[in-house]
Amino acid sequence: MSPLKNVVVPDEVVLSKIYFLRNQKVMLDRDLAELYDVKPIRLREQVKRNKDRFPENFMFQLTEEEVNNMVSQNAIPSKQALGGAFPYVFTEHGVLMLSNVLKSERALQMSIRIIEIFVKLRETLLLHKDVALLVDQVEKRMGKQDDKIELLFSYLSQFMEKEEEPRKSIGFKL
Repeated sequence: MSPLKNVVVPDEVVLSKIYFLRNQKVMLDRDLAELYDVKPIRLREQVKRNKDRFPENFMFQLTEEEVNNMVSQNAIPSKQALGGAFPYVFTEHGVLMLSNVLKSERALQMSIRIIEIFVKLRETLLLHKDVALLVDQVEKRMGKQDDKIELLFSYLSQFMEKEEEPRKSIGFKL
């Protein structure tokens, strides 16, 4: 049996914890702590002890503006709930690194699940881009057809607008 079967967290739950900040998909430290089944303070302690493993593209701390935005989106309950410190967020690479510094089986399993979801998300976004390109191409073709149809109707309307003189009757006259 695969070790991934031990972790039963629906994909939707993980997806709901992924946010888009600074043009990156990220996860909040408290959400990761919950998924890894550790206390948020313990997670932050391990990160601080291993700061060199988390460059800016792996992890960054939210600014006050970002926190306000997250509070308004109900991603964070309130600024008071943060206890004065702004949360850290982790990119896909940061999530993977967290499993190395936490060194628990649960963290390893959850990191693998989260990375798989990040990959699925990326594939889905690429698929949507491909579909959007196809729709754009069809719209351009249809736009050209619209012009041709409009021209055809203008020609037809010219013929319909001509008033024809009544025809002389054909046949024998008595």
